[in-house]
Amino acid sequence: MAKYRYQLPQLSGDFFITNGGLETSLIFHEKRELPCFAAFIILQDESGCDWLRNYLSKYADIARQYNIGLILENVTWRASPDWLSKLGYSEDDLVYINQKSIEILDDIRKKYETEKYPIVFNASIGPRADGYKPGVLMSPEQAQAYHARQIEILSKTKADMITGTTMNYPEEAIGMVRAAKQVGMPIVISFTIEEDGKLATGQTLQEAIELVDAATDKTPLYYVINCAHPSHFVHIFHSNEDWSKRIHGVQGNASKKSHAELDESTELDDGNPLEFGIDNLALLSKLKNLNIFGGCCGTDYRHVEEICKTCIPVFGQIRVNKHY
Repeated sequence: MAKYRYQLPQLSGDFFITNGGLETSLIFHEKRELPCFAAFIILQDESGCDWLRNYLSKYADIARQYNIGLILENVTWRASPDWLSKLGYSEDDLVYINQKSIEILDDIRKKYETEKYPIVFNASIGPRADGYKPGVLMSPEQAQAYHARQIEILSKTKADMITGTTMNYPEEAIGMVRAAKQVGMPIVISFTIEEDGKLATGQTLQEAIELVDAATDKTPLYYVINCAHPSHFVHIFHSNEDWSKRIHGVQGNASKKSHAELDESTELDDGNPLEFGIDNLALLSKLKNLNIFGGCCGTDYRHVEEICKTCIPVFGQIRVNKHY
């Protein structure tokens, strides 16, 4: 039974962290082959599962050190039907991978969670096509039909929530939200944007969020931005805009390179963790409800720890000021 599905603790507005860039850590630090960026392949053997437990434990240690909440993200970003089929997996594998990924998170919760330190299980669902290039665009109805099976499987696990991660056009997000609503799963939508602060379709982030909210009666709990460096989007926010208040989380890339440049990279660009913390700090004054921080491509526990060092003191002061 899911522990927090009906009362997610991050909605209190407290400071939470989440993982860094799992896939890039596997590829560049561990020298693991990840066809199609599919991190779920490490669940195939016990050594891979042990590595994942150790990797996630680093973020649990940081959360415990700073006395903050943790949203643990699983490895199912590529574990949807088309991608599994492309990689030679079966329907039985679809069920096993999505279930096993949450069981691994449960191992971390049992070891680390305390009453004051909640650990939320977040099931990540990726786009049907490429995360940077949407390709053929689905209608909301097509997207709902496609994502429904994976979401249904995850709804029967201990997953507390689902996040549609690296979404690059609104229609797919709308379909995903409707599929989650159909089985009673809380869902968050995380859009990725280009260097100009817009989606790959040319739409603004404001347009995308407002389209999804209008089509789903504001079903998403909140929105996140991921897989873009904070400097690529800090300029698009202005104070007290209603749409930007819907953004509660950021999982930025370590690198300031464009998506096209990252696609061609053969070496890891992990940026500067200290600067990354400062870049995330700049977002606190722009986004009124921002309380969830993590990393995406190129980041690891160092980047997330720098966010904690830099942002927590300011975050605490902002909360105090709100009461006056």
